[in-house]
Amino acid sequence: MKLSVLASSSSGNSVYIEDDNFRCLVDVGLTGKKITENLGQIGRDIKDVDAIFVTHEHIDHIKGIGVLARKYNIPVYANKLTWDNMSKIGEIKSDLKFHFEKEDSKIFNGVVVNSFGVSHDAANPQFYTFEKDGKRVSILTDTGYISDKMVDYVKDSHTLVYESNHEENVLLSGPYPWPTKQRILSDKGHLSNTDSANYLTRIVGSNTKNVLLAHLSEQNNTKELARMAASITLKNKDIDCEVASDKTIACNDKIVIMDTDPVIPTKKYLKYKKIFFC
Repeated sequence: MKLSVLASSSSGNSVYIEDDNFRCLVDVGLTGKKITENLGQIGRDIKDVDAIFVTHEHIDHIKGIGVLARKYNIPVYANKLTWDNMSKIGEIKSDLKFHFEKEDSKIFNGVVVNSFGVSHDAANPQFYTFEKDGKRVSILTDTGYISDKMVDYVKDSHTLVYESNHEENVLLSGPYPWPTKQRILSDKGHLSNTDSANYLTRIVGSNTKNVLLAHLSEQNNTKELARMAASITLKNKDIDCEVASDKTIACNDKIVIMDTDPVIPTKKYLKYKKIFFC
C-alpha cells in the first residue's frame, strides 16, 4: 500500500491510500480543486479514486466531498448518522451513497477496511484501518481520549496517521474563547501533545514503522512541539524512534516520526517495501 496525507490541520484533512487495485480518500476537508491539485503533486489523478470514506460531518473533513463525488462519480461511504448530518455537501446521487457503519468491515479488491468509533463532538464519528498482506495502515484523529477498544483497532499498525492537536499551555493562554478551549480539552475534543504521546506508547509495536503526527492546530501547536512530545515520551519508555530527516535510513528498526502539513502532501519515501509515502 501507498499513503499520502494530502492535508492535515484544524482547517482541513484528507488522506490518500492506494493499493495495486484500489485507491481511496479518507475525508475531503479542503476544496475539491485543492485536493485535486494535491493529488497531482504526488503524481495521482482524482479520476482514479475508487471511494471516499467519511469520518464525521465537521467541515474540515467534508468540505470538498460533494463536488468530487458529483463531478467524478466517486462512491462515498459513511454511517447513517453521519449521512443524516452532511447536508452541507449538497445532493449526491443515491447510487453513490453507501452506508459503512461503526465497527463494520468491508473488502475492496483485497484491501480490508475496518471502521471504529472515537470520542468526538459529532453525530457518530468513526475512523478506519486498512489491511492487506498482514500489514495495517490506521488513521486516528479527532478524539478526546483513546479507549482500550480504539487501541485494539490500531495497535501495532505499520503506519499510523495520528492526532497531536495542541500544546495545552499554548491553548490555555491563547485567544480562543473559554467555551472553545473547554470543548477542545474535553473527552469529546482533541488530544494534546502530552496525551497523544502517552497513548502512543500503548499503540506502537514491533511492526510499527511510521507515525505521522496529524491534525495539528495552527493556533495552538507547532510541528516541533508535537514531534518533541512524541519522540521524548517514546524514548523514555525505551521505544526506539527517530524524527524523519534527510538522513533517515530506510528499513532500519526505529519508528520514524513524521510531520504532516495543512496544505502540502507528504511525499517522501519512508521505510519498508509495501507501505510508503508518495
